[in-house]
Amino acid sequence: MIGEKIRGAMNDQIKHELESFYIYLSMVAYFHEEGLDGMAHWMRCQAHEEMIHAMKFFDHIIDRGGIVTLQDLKQLKTKWKTPLEAWQDAYEHEKFVTGKINNLTKISREENDYTSEPILSWFLNEQIEEEKNTEKVARELALVGNSKEGILILDRELGTRIFPAGSPLDPAAYNVVA
Repeated sequence: MIGEKIRGAMNDQIKHELESFYIYLSMVAYFHEEGLDGMAHWMRCQAHEEMIHAMKFFDHIIDRGGIVTLQDLKQLKTKWKTPLEAWQDAYEHEKFVTGKINNLTKISREENDYTSEPILSWFLNEQIEEEKNTEKVARELALVGNSKEGILILDRELGTRIFPAGSPLDPAAYNVVA
């Protein structure tokens, strides 16, 4: 059975993961508006990952006999002045999520909840990747500055990210010709 304190914190984390989904989906819309379909594609893949993250916590709570309590979500941001600002926000958001995962790990250890260690270890490693990826793109955008060519090259590169298999956010999943 999952402890009350860690269950509550994991329910909070489900909210944070779903808000991450929302902010990245907002970035998808922003990048499409800017004609940066590669960046939009990358963020669409990222939004899918955030949904998966929420479901990992969801299932962990249920598997341990706990109750999932979904919370209201905030729309964190919907507009950016530049692609660089959006990517800097993505990086800052990932650092925020890392702090939340660190706090979950602290609570788990304080409660001697060793059965949460594997999922939290997975998330700690995942956050290293999340921060690295968003910081790298923000850094590259800062390097190219206002170079339209540089932005377009980066946009093309980001458009090569592959959706997780069966992603409902992959247009190929719902653009099937009957």
